[in-house]
Parts: sequence; structure tokens; C-alpha cells
Amino acid sequence: MKIAVVTSNPHKAAEIAAFFGSAATVEHIRMEIPEYRHPDVGEIARQKAEYAYRALNRPLMVDDTAFCIRALQGFPGPYAAYVLDTIGNGGILKLMDGVFDRSAYFETAIACVTGEGIIVFRGRIDGVIVPPRGTGGFGYDPIFEVADGRTLAELSIDEKSRISHRARALMQVKRWLEGQE
Repeated sequence: MKIAVVTSNPHKAAEIAAFFGSAATVEHIRMEIPEYRHPDVGEIARQKAEYAYRALNRPLMVDDTAFCIRALQGFPGPYAAYVLDTIGNGGILKLMDGVFDRSAYFETAIACVTGEGIIVFRGRIDGVIVPPRGTGGFGYDPIFEVADGRTLAELSIDEKSRISHRARALMQVKRWLEGQE
């Protein structure tokens, strides 16, 4: 199967390609999509899919991810990319100074669009905020520790592509795509 992934982020495209492996050909379409605002990443992904479909007029998928920290009332939430670009991991860690509850989660919403409409799939992974560790991954990966005691940055891309929030959403996409064939 062939999958068109629309994103300006090559790391996301590589993670999606690693998830599907030889089961699918992932075509990365680089496109700047407006940053829509909404408290629900599913709605943001839906709006991004509508935009990309209008521009490309072909079946595709887009995603959006929220990074939610419990002690910060869900901040940065769907504004994770902006917060990473402005205050970075160091700023998040500074906000967490002296905070006991370090629980957080990532949620990814993937919107798949065809001529028949848009379907949104979601995946979530829970963890805790820790001092940075690891050299892999990108974004918040070095400060997000998962259940096995490692950060996402300490996992290989194959390990991450099996357990991540994006992988959990992609598993649903894969089942849906297999049903479409």
C-alpha cells in the first residue's frame, strides 16, 4: 500500500515510514500547513487535513500532537510545537522545578482524508517528565520517560515506532487502510 504523509517535519515522516516498514510505501509530501488553534488535537488534525486535501486533491494523512503535563493543567497541550520553539525543554524543566507530580502524556491525532471524507484516529502514551537523557528522537523525547524507565530519546527508532502515541494512532490507521484494500 502507498501512503501520502503531509508534514513539514521530516522526523515525523521517518517515524511513520519506520512504523509501516515494508508493509507500505510512505510518500513524504512537504507542505507548510497553517497552525490551527483548538483545545482538541483531533479537531486541529481535521482542519489540517481539509487544508492539505484542498491543496493536493488526493488521499493523504496529517497529524497533530499534544504534550500535556498534569501539574501545568495540560500545558503546553496542542501548542507543544510553539512551546518547544520558544522555551524548549529547558523552559519546561524550569516550570517543573519543585513540582512533585511530573506525570504527562502525548496524544496524537491522525486525520486521514479521501474523497469520501475525513476519519480521525488517536493514540496516547503516558509517562513522566525527567532531566534530559538520550540522543535519539526529537522534540520533547529526551525529557519524557515511559513505563520501562527510558526516555523516548533512549529508544531506537524501531522501539519508539512500536510504542509511541503516534504508533498507537498509526495502528488504527493501518487496520483501517487494510480494510480499504
